[in-house]
Amino acid sequence: MPTVSDYDARRVTEADAADRSTLGELGTMPKLTTVLVDDDPNDSPFFELPGADLSGEELSVVVIPQRSDEFTCSCCFLVQHRNRLRMSSGGRQICADCI
Repeated sequence: MPTVSDYDARRVTEADAADRSTLGELGTMPKLTTVLVDDDPNDSPFFELPGADLSGEELSVVVIPQRSDEFTCSCCFLVQHRNRLRMSSGGRQICADCI
């Protein structure tokens, strides 16, 4: 008569037994620590706080008008080239990414 096997039980191999013996040796080794200091004094001028006052800043952006071979997608509102137009129904133009 065959014996019943518990397939959920963990099987212990020789490699597992060897691993357990090496884990016991880790407790006797001296602990090595590495201290990492990430304090560069040159980094501070490049970072601004989230609540910084930007009222004195002025942005200049060149606005290029929409060309005749472009359309504005009615879903993502990005200006796309005419070859990206996939659906146009009822005045709604939809690009290939939004379909």
